[in-house]
Amino acid sequence: MTGPHQGRPAGGAPAAGPTGTPRSGTVEPRFDELIHAPTRLSIVALLAAADWADFKFIRDTLGLSDSALSKQLSALEEAGYVEVRKGYAGKRPRTSVKLSRHGRDAFTRHVAALQQIVGPAGVSVLP
Repeated sequence: MTGPHQGRPAGGAPAAGPTGTPRSGTVEPRFDELIHAPTRLSIVALLAAADWADFKFIRDTLGLSDSALSKQLSALEEAGYVEVRKGYAGKRPRTSVKLSRHGRDAFTRHVAALQQIVGPAGVSVLP
């Protein structure tokens, strides 16, 4: 959207955030093609609500196969969006995943971009 009132209501005040407060300190919305793929978006959204998550938990929660999850995590790790920690619990291998600061920022910007897209229709992707 372009024009003299971009991001501002007709009165010229900053647009209100989801809680009604001005958006003076919010992030710049940016659509992220890597995150937007449905499986990766589900992974990143799940990780945004956690500190570290076990591979098995992510796999089972999202209903993915080991290979599908591994492939998506590799793409997210290559982009610097997740940190992967491999270790052992006893003799069993254990993989844990965390959303990196870069990944969290990208997710926040992506959600803001989605809100910007759907907002004019009177709907919200934000709680």
